[in-house]
Amino acid sequence: MKKILSIDGGGVRGVIPALVLAEIEKRTGKPISELFDLIAGTSTGGLLTLGLVSPNKNATAMYTALELVQLYENERKVIFANSFEHRLLSLGGLVDERYHSTGAESVFEKYFGETKLSEALTDVIITSYEIETRTSWFFKSRKAKMKDQQNRDAYMKDVARATSAAPTYFEPKQIKMHDTFSFIDGGVFANNPAMCAYVEAKCTFLNEENFLVVSLGTGEQQDPILYKDAKDWGLAEWAGPLLNVVFDGVSDTVDYQLRNLLPHQEGFERYYRFQTNLNTVSDKLDDSSDENFYALVDLAKDLIARNDQQITALCEQLK
Repeated sequence: MKKILSIDGGGVRGVIPALVLAEIEKRTGKPISELFDLIAGTSTGGLLTLGLVSPNKNATAMYTALELVQLYENERKVIFANSFEHRLLSLGGLVDERYHSTGAESVFEKYFGETKLSEALTDVIITSYEIETRTSWFFKSRKAKMKDQQNRDAYMKDVARATSAAPTYFEPKQIKMHDTFSFIDGGVFANNPAMCAYVEAKCTFLNEENFLVVSLGTGEQQDPILYKDAKDWGLAEWAGPLLNVVFDGVSDTVDYQLRNLLPHQEGFERYYRFQTNLNTVSDKLDDSSDENFYALVDLAKDLIARNDQQITALCEQLK
């Protein structure tokens, strides 16, 4: 059986899947990079993915999932930092990106340095979107390791910036490989990359019949958008909720597809989805306030407690 992990996008809400992964590492006693054959991530999920497969000098995992939880705790305000002047001149993201990329890039440099995608401990697939050719893009460690594909290799710090370059939040990221490409957040087409990961696994492991997919969400907003309000909305009113509507809709669609493609079979599960609602916390990708962050941590702990039996069963399958 080939085991696949997928991690959604969601900005600072990435602390939710990070805590779930820390729980899995705690229960299995193994790093995530040893438990899965393929890991996929979008945006903040891409950052987590790269962190989980980044090697140290001994070719073992550089970071535990718990250390990546600490990344969110310690670095979130660096990533989502801005001067008053920039907030004023950008009109809160209306006429320019909301945040300078220098904060995010300094964090990615700190955690990944000169490590390349080809050095990943486990096969990974990181989503992004190339705006000049208008094509979906997948950064694949397996391809980067091929001798005839080395011009598709890239620094992990650059891949992290590319997959998390959310429109209106950060400027696109240019990366020079065999050509120069301009990337934005992979969430615009695959905020939940689980289906992308499943297809990649099917195409990679051609002789394998059994697959286990574990999909981790970053929370979704379930408060209704009332018709009486939305019927008169224009571009300005839709600008705020539209991104979350698209992200949640895409994620739910992938969940529906995989639940039907990978139903319970022969006494074990083939698909797990761990997701929670955000009705009690902010759904903003960039709400880095202490109040919201620790509310997200509590939400993740509640998610783990509510799914204790499922997580136990999953860990038994992963061992």
